Amino acid sequence: MGASSQTASSGSTIPFGRSVARKLMMSRILKALPLGLLLGLTGLILSFFQFSHDFEEDVGLGLLFKLRGVRQAPLDAVVISIDRESSEQLNVPDNPDKWPRSLHARLVDKLSKEGAAVVTFDVHFLESRNSDDDKLFAAAMQKARNVVLADALTAKEIPGATGGVYASEHRIVKVMKPFAPFSQSAAATAPFVLPRIPFKVNQYWTFQAGTGDSPTFPVVAFQLFTMKVYEDFIRLLKTLGPSEAAKLPADSETVISAKAVSKVVRDIKDIFESDPTLERRLVEELERSNAHVAAQPNSWLKSLVKLYGGSSRQYVNYYGPPGTITTIPYYRALQLGEGTAGATPDFKGKAIFVGLSERMLAERKDSFYTVFSQANGVFIGGVEIAATAFSNLLHDTAVKPIGSYSYLIVILLWGIVTGILCRLSSLTVAILGTVALSLVYLWAAEVQFAADGTWFPIFVPLFIQSPLAFISGVAWNYVETNRERQHIRKALAYYVPDEVVDQLAKNIVDIKNSGQMVYGACLFADVAGYTTLSEKMNPQQLTELMHRYFEATLTPIRRNGGLIVELKGDSILAIWKAAQPSPALKRQACLAALDLAKAVDLFNASLKDVNLPTRVAVHFGEIFHGNVGAGEYYQYGLRGDTVNTASRMDSLNKYLGTKVLVSQEVLEQTDGVLTKELGKFLLKGKTQPLTIFELLCRAEEFDEQQKKSREIFADALSAFRRKSWDEAEEKFHHAIDNGSIGGSAHFYIKLCEQYKQNPPEEDWEGIIPLEDK
Repeated sequence: MGASSQTASSGSTIPFGRSVARKLMMSRILKALPLGLLLGLTGLILSFFQFSHDFEEDVGLGLLFKLRGVRQAPLDAVVISIDRESSEQLNVPDNPDKWPRSLHARLVDKLSKEGAAVVTFDVHFLESRNSDDDKLFAAAMQKARNVVLADALTAKEIPGATGGVYASEHRIVKVMKPFAPFSQSAAATAPFVLPRIPFKVNQYWTFQAGTGDSPTFPVVAFQLFTMKVYEDFIRLLKTLGPSEAAKLPADSETVISAKAVSKVVRDIKDIFESDPTLERRLVEELERSNAHVAAQPNSWLKSLVKLYGGSSRQYVNYYGPPGTITTIPYYRALQLGEGTAGATPDFKGKAIFVGLSERMLAERKDSFYTVFSQANGVFIGGVEIAATAFSNLLHDTAVKPIGSYSYLIVILLWGIVTGILCRLSSLTVAILGTVALSLVYLWAAEVQFAADGTWFPIFVPLFIQSPLAFISGVAWNYVETNRERQHIRKALAYYVPDEVVDQLAKNIVDIKNSGQMVYGACLFADVAGYTTLSEKMNPQQLTELMHRYFEATLTPIRRNGGLIVELKGDSILAIWKAAQPSPALKRQACLAALDLAKAVDLFNASLKDVNLPTRVAVHFGEIFHGNVGAGEYYQYGLRGDTVNTASRMDSLNKYLGTKVLVSQEVLEQTDGVLTKELGKFLLKGKTQPLTIFELLCRAEEFDEQQKKSREIFADALSAFRRKSWDEAEEKFHHAIDNGSIGGSAHFYIKLCEQYKQNPPEEDWEGIIPLEDK
């Protein structure tokens, strides 16, 4: 039974211990929570500033692209580059604006025969060049029915993409359409404006601001490319909004024949803007019905819905550096079907983008700076950005920043987690923990970014909050540690001297070697009859009384420069120390002893039923003060014969009936005080006698009565030392009659009677041995 009881008891302690540990941990976490919340709020506040968005795009998004690296571009888009190689092969000017437009007519015919789904020219055709060539180009476009031309925009300087280019919109002055025969022959025209170097291109407009929200040519190309599922899209729209679907052409042929692609795109966008829930409902309907599409992937319909229901600005999800999108020179595209050497891609069902190559762009200063721009100055061309945007739309892989609500949660939680970590940890753990957490977060963000283009914030959490968490955590811990240290110092000062506290604070490891030998005056004081007093009072009453007693008696010691070393029970131990013997220290100790005696008299006068008579003794000599102990326990204190002698002298007071005694060593070279020699005593346990004096008062307080009494007592003591017992006894009586405090006189009268009966030895030198402490 005992064993089972013990087992049960032992088992019950484990949950209790765990409960205590949990409570302690929760207490520490709650203590660190304010810093975490502060960092979270700081991150949230900084997120509202433009510089934060700028750095998030430049640094955060750029880092994610670098970590993800180059990836395989979809094969749906092909870039045909207008480059220097083609100008040499075709024997035409380097300036593409001066190329014969009959070349473009040939290219459109070739691509149409190859089955290209849509052809987009990122070239401005604003005026007529050669009438015959213009007619050929217009006829080719009219026949192909799938060519998109670029509109030119006359605008003020476009601000940078990273510095708020999309927060501060373009102020478009005029849309400049292509040469009229070309505009009428093309399936559609559309603008596509990007910020120039030195601004980094991170976003583009799907619907160009400042032009009545006209769709840009990646969007128009996307709509033309997916015309095979146009009827399916209309049927899907009818399931949720029949009246809205009725406003649109019923089939793709009508749209293409009327050259109304741009208008239809704009109308569909208006329908989605009028009903913000339409995108979500259509996606749900697609997922539920799996959309009855005969030949084209269901994903095209979903991508169309996402385009029209999404923002008018999209982040570009680059696949890599210039040339990552399948790219062939212009001249090789013209050789299609001619059996010339050199492999060319399959153009059937592809979206073709024709524009300047990166090298020619650099020469014309028409290139664009992106995250994959190369150090050699070869940047990506606008036509490849357009092809990349098209591929993003087609596969719904544009970079998608997390929603505002999710962003706020991430920033707040990251601030809380890093703040708590750095607040609770040591310096090393805080550094390693913050770095480890940041790497894990960055890895998770990169994995998500590579998977579906989701963009978690990088700059604010990793470049602002994490360093701030470490710095503020270390600073907060330093401040709190310093505050705790001050509290500890203050608490220690109640038990040990300030200088000892300072030594411990500087070098607690070397505590064993922290003591030193000094010269000092040692004061010892205790209460007569304290044992009897403690028997009569309960501990609480006694404690309160001693608090008041020490408050009264310690003040004069501190006031006179004394170092209070120890309080034990009713006793006080204090010293005045220096590296060399100093009369000033001795005088301070004497004055402190006199003031202490006066303070006791005043204190006792304030008491009704209790009296605390106090005995004081002062001795001077070498003293060791420091820490003594071993292992895990040390105690600060004084060691040496000086301390022991002061304690023995204090006990001598009760025999002599005195209050304050000092040794001859104290009075050497000391002035300013009045004393009375009491004789030579051999204290218990000592081998050398001491000349003891009673400390009477300050020199300025000396009066004639005291002078006469002291002289009488000195005569009596002289007779005592000569062994003239009767003469000495008579003079001690005379001293009492003269008003001298009679304690010491009574001691000698009694001693004279004793020596009459048992005289000391012949060689006696007046030394009085004491057998008791």
